Amino acid sequence: MDVTLLGTGAPQGLPRPGCPCAACATAVGDEARAATALLVDGALLIDLTPGPAFAAARAGQSLAGVRQVLLSHPHDGPALEVPAGLPQPGRVADGRELALLDGHRVRALAVDIPGTGYEISGTEGERLLYLPPGAAPSGLGGGNGNGRTAGGGDEGGGGTGPYDLVLLDVLGRPDALARLRASGAVDAATDVLAVHLDHEVPPGPELHRRLAAVGARAVADGSTLRVGEYHAVPDLPRRTLVLGGARSGKSVEAERRLVAFPDVVYVATGGTRDGDEDWAQRVALHRERRPSSWRTVETCDLVPLLAGADPGAGRPAEGSPLLIDCLALWLTHVMDEVGAWDDAVWEAGGREALRERTEALVAAVRATRRRVVAVSNEVGSGVVPATPAGRRFRDELGRLNAAFGAECEQVLLVVAGQALALRG
Repeated sequence: MDVTLLGTGAPQGLPRPGCPCAACATAVGDEARAATALLVDGALLIDLTPGPAFAAARAGQSLAGVRQVLLSHPHDGPALEVPAGLPQPGRVADGRELALLDGHRVRALAVDIPGTGYEISGTEGERLLYLPPGAAPSGLGGGNGNGRTAGGGDEGGGGTGPYDLVLLDVLGRPDALARLRASGAVDAATDVLAVHLDHEVPPGPELHRRLAAVGARAVADGSTLRVGEYHAVPDLPRRTLVLGGARSGKSVEAERRLVAFPDVVYVATGGTRDGDEDWAQRVALHRERRPSSWRTVETCDLVPLLAGADPGAGRPAEGSPLLIDCLALWLTHVMDEVGAWDDAVWEAGGREALRERTEALVAAVRATRRRVVAVSNEVGSGVVPATPAGRRFRDELGRLNAAFGAECEQVLLVVAGQALALRG
């Protein structure tokens, strides 16, 4: 089954007409995108892009063989243009299945906004899922352990196992991808393609970097894909360290890397501070930003978590990613416990006690089977601390960051909200 992407953009396209933003200004060449539309084996057209006949011709395709045109969402972009000779667009009712003369089968899936998702099966059993912009499938439960997608009932997919290709609004609804992963509809071999791309993320390297971080990719308008054909899925690192200064955006970057995965355990190492209103506001902002499906554990006892302990989890520990925020607060807690702030205690055994704790943490990171994203402060580039204790903390955090980062497949430095890859 071949799928040609006549467009890959949001309903208004990219760049948006008349929009002066930087993302639209740089959306040129292969990064310019018409409204998303799919041509399946030259016979089935899903959604319409402006000038569909010309878009098909540019892709080396023809619409002459199209026998069915289906719409997935209430159209709020450019006026619909139905070229002469094409069937009038229609929809399939949720849960209903349409059998086409050429052997394709189309099943309509309910989504959580107005619109319809479509599961399309080819003559050789290959399967793809297409969701409208801003949509997630409704009626999906968790995986049931037998390899069958949880959406196998009236509101879900009619096939078994994961899809070969999934096309959805990855950046607008990363939680939809998380739900598909949780149900077993998407696994490590599924080709996840981002469509309905809009101007919230700058095109080019930044767009592709963010998609790769969640195991997805984007292609240019006019690309043709063979469903079920092997494609190198973006290699997701098991361990990532995100560094940055105060208010650099490091926590947002870390959260973004796990937002498309289910059952994330957010490990908050800062705890609570009675009477500190500023700290309470910071904690509240972090909580509001996190998906409601994430579980929060407030602890500095990181070694058991990295080893597999997962309080309250209903699935194997290695299936629950960890987001640790942050190592600087963990170090502060450990230095409190070993008395490292006092010069006499430090020299009388505090230094060795701290070394043992940090070495145990680094060893646990090296051995972990879980996906881990950790956040830490990058220090030492500014004013030298005025006190011995301040300089001690700066030095020990630098050592911890270096040792922790040495065990990670990917290390990022976030500056002014921009992530720079130091490794991976």
